[in-house]
Amino acid sequence: MVIKVFFPSCCPEAESGLLLGRWIPEQNAAVVLAIIHYPFIPGQVKQYLEQIKSVTTVNVSVLGSWSSHSSRTKDNIDQFLQDLSSIFPHDFWFQLTQEKESRSVFKCHVVQQCDSKNDKENVILIHYDQRKVMLSKLHDVDSKSIGCNHNTGEAEAITSDFAAIFDTVAKCELLFMIDKYDETPIKFTHWQSEGRETSIIVELAKQASVPVCMVLLFLVTFVLNICKSRVLNVWPLHILWSRLTTCVQLAHRLDHLQTIASSTKAQSHTEFMRKANLFVSFLIDVGLGMLLISWLYQQNRIGQLADALIPAADHIAKELEILLEWLMGAPAGLKMNKALDEVLGHFFLYHIHLWISYIHLMSPFIEMILWYVGLSACLGLTVALSIGSDIIALLTFHIYCFYVYGARIYCLKIYGLSSLWRLFRGKKWNVLRQRVDSCSYDLDQLFIGTLLFTVLLFLLPTTALYYLVFTLLRLVVVVIQGFIHLLVDLINSLPLYALGLRLCRPYVLAAGVKFDVFQKVAGKPLHLLMQINPLTYGMIIKRYRLPTYSSYPKDSWAALCKKLFIGRLIYPWKRRNEKQD
Repeated sequence: MVIKVFFPSCCPEAESGLLLGRWIPEQNAAVVLAIIHYPFIPGQVKQYLEQIKSVTTVNVSVLGSWSSHSSRTKDNIDQFLQDLSSIFPHDFWFQLTQEKESRSVFKCHVVQQCDSKNDKENVILIHYDQRKVMLSKLHDVDSKSIGCNHNTGEAEAITSDFAAIFDTVAKCELLFMIDKYDETPIKFTHWQSEGRETSIIVELAKQASVPVCMVLLFLVTFVLNICKSRVLNVWPLHILWSRLTTCVQLAHRLDHLQTIASSTKAQSHTEFMRKANLFVSFLIDVGLGMLLISWLYQQNRIGQLADALIPAADHIAKELEILLEWLMGAPAGLKMNKALDEVLGHFFLYHIHLWISYIHLMSPFIEMILWYVGLSACLGLTVALSIGSDIIALLTFHIYCFYVYGARIYCLKIYGLSSLWRLFRGKKWNVLRQRVDSCSYDLDQLFIGTLLFTVLLFLLPTTALYYLVFTLLRLVVVVIQGFIHLLVDLINSLPLYALGLRLCRPYVLAAGVKFDVFQKVAGKPLHLLMQINPLTYGMIIKRYRLPTYSSYPKDSWAALCKKLFIGRLIYPWKRRNEKQD
C-alpha cells in the first residue's frame, strides 16, 4: 500500500512539534496543514482541535511528529514526540525526521496501531504550496486517464482525486489566520507565519461599499420599475423600446447593476465569479466610454463630424440617384419592362428626395444631437456603440424602405408564379393540411391563370433586378450593424475578471495538478513537488462567459439563401424570444 503525505513547502523551516492535518482513507493520503511547535500542553491541543472541527467541519487531528534538525541539536525531544502517539491515537502515526545534510531531505517513518511498520518505499512525500492550494478553485475537467510526460518527468493527475485535498486546505482557512505574532498558547508554522498586513484604505472601502450599494440598488430598482410601468408599455412606446438597440442595452446594464449592488452574499464560486465578471465588465465599459468622450471632445471632433454628415448624406443620395437612373435605362444591356421600370424608378427617386429634405431640415440640430450623444458614452462604450447602431439605422432608413418594397413585390410575384405553376399541373396548396393536393380546374380558370402567369413572368426580371440591387445595399448596412452588435456582445459577454485572474494569478482557476520529481534518493521516500495546472483561456471563456441579449441566426446558410431567393425579409441579428417576420 502506497501512502501519500502532502507536506507544506513552508514547513521544513519549522521547529520540532506535531503534525496537524487530516487523514483521507479513501485515497490513503495525509494532508499536513500546520506544525504545532514544542513546547505545548496536550490538553490545550485537544481543546483547540475540537474548536477547529466545530468551525471548519473538517476532521482535523494530530497525524504524527516532526523532528527538526535545529531543534534536535538543542534538546533531544524525539522520544517525547514519539510517546505522544498514545495521547493522540491515530490509524497511522507519521514520524518525519529532518536530515543533517539538508533541510529539504527528511525521513518518514509510519507506525500503525498494531505496531507493524511499512517500508519506506511505500511512502511518497508531496510538497505543495498552501497559499496557492487554498486560494485555488479546482474545476472538473474531462480527463479519463493520467497522462505522463517522460521527457520532463511530469505527470498529469485526475482532477477528482485531488478535490478532497483542495477542499481540506480551503475549509481550514481559519487555521491559517493565526500567525506567530498572535498571543495564543499554541504556536504554529504554516504559510502565513511571517505575519499579515492590512490596508486601511481597503478596510474603509469595504465599510463604505455597503451604503453605496444600498443607494445604487434603490436607484436601479426605481428606474426598472418606471421602465416596467404600464405608461411606458403602451403599444407605440413598447415597440420603440424593443426595437432600439440603445434601450435594450441600457436595460441589460441595469440588470447587471441590480445584480452587482445586491446585498445578498454569493453562495457559490460560480455566483461569485459571475458578480465579479459583471463588475469588472461594467468598470471597463465605463472606462472605455470615458476615453471615447475625451477623444470626441478634443479638437472639436463633434463639430467636424456634424459638418461632414450633410455632405456625406448628399453624396450617398446622389449615388443612389445615379444608380436608379442606370436601372431605369438598360442596365448591363438587359431589356427591361419600360412602364414598370419607370414606375419603380420614380417611386424610389421620390423617397430619396423626401429623405434628403428631412436631413436638410434637421441639419441645424445635428451638432447638438451629436454633442448629447457623445455624452452618453459616460454610461459605457457599449451604450455609445448601440446609439451609433441606431443612428446608422435611422440614416439608412430609406435603404431599408427600398429593400422592403422590392422584397414584398418580388415575393408576391414569386408566390403568384408558384401558385399558377401548380394550377397548370392540376394541383393546389391545401392550407389546412399544409400540403399540395390534386385539384381539377375548368377552362376559364386555366385561361385566366395562363394570362396572369405570362404577365408575372415577363415582369419578374424588372422586379428581380430592383430587388437584387436594394438587397445588396441592405446587406451592406446589416453587415456594419452586425459588426457593431458583435463588438457590443464581446464586451458584454467576456469574463474579464476571470481572464485577469488567469493572467495575474493563474493558480486560482485550477484545471488539475502536475508533479515534478523533487528528490529521489535510494532508501528514502520519494519527494514530489505538486504544481497547479491553470485553466486555459479558451476553457475560461467557455465556462464563465456572461449571457447577452443578442442571438445569432439559427438558420443555415442554405436556409438564408432560400429566404433571399423567395424574397422573405432577413433579420440576421434578431434578438432572443422574438419571432422572425
